Amino acid sequence: VDMRAPMQLLGLLLLWLPDAMCAIQLTQSPASLAASLGDTVSITCQASQSISRELSWYQQQPGKAHKLLIYSASTFQTGVPSQFKGSGSGTDFTLTISSLQAENFATYYCQHDYGTPPTVLQASTKIMNIKKKIFIFLFSLIQCIELYLLLCNLI
Repeated sequence: VDMRAPMQLLGLLLLWLPDAMCAIQLTQSPASLAASLGDTVSITCQASQSISRELSWYQQQPGKAHKLLIYSASTFQTGVPSQFKGSGSGTDFTLTISSLQAENFATYYCQHDYGTPPTVLQASTKIMNIKKKIFIFLFSLIQCIELYLLLCNLI
């Protein structure tokens, strides 16, 4: 019996498996959201294939390093306040932050820990204070009006 063909198939399968694990993609939504102090917000993270409960959530405040909040989908890192809650398994995960405080206005990342290597932190959600977002909108609107008036004077 010629065993070369089955061995070649097994070899191809072994070459393919690590790539299949590395190919897990994470999609996080929304990309940004505006909220006020005291609000409750939710961020979702969807994996392209099942990763069991192997998902972590990170927070990054401006100018600071990433901070691990939750691992294994719902386990708190030591010192993380109970206002953070992680849930989900398989492909769908949620980070819920209740009673937003000033320090919660930051960027949040999900990362899978399934297989090797883990995902690089890419997809993110930025939570912005709605007052700041309104200010940026009004400032942009004023700039547009000034530009319009300037152009009208040139014509």
